[in-house]
Amino acid sequence: MYPITAGALIVVGFLMMRTVREIPWTDLEEAFPAFLTIVGIPLTYNISYGIGFGFISYVLIKVFHGKAAKVHPLMWIVAAAFVVTFILPAIQGLLG
Repeated sequence: MYPITAGALIVVGFLMMRTVREIPWTDLEEAFPAFLTIVGIPLTYNISYGIGFGFISYVLIKVFHGKAAKVHPLMWIVAAAFVVTFILPAIQGLLG
């Protein structure tokens, strides 16, 4: 990452954090994926990994609560793509 982008990233982070107060923190099905996304981004140093954790956890929580039919088909596709993205390097490491 180039140092010149640091200022823009700080502003974007600030703008994103303004919407955190709108997350329904008392609703586990909504709050937990949001929390994983918020925490996952800085801990992995990767925005897409943090978003992936949020997508996957959202789908899994809905499934475990018996609300799989309420998950949009695109969410299933994106969550599956993130699972493949996370698992593929491990599989390649075992085979290679």
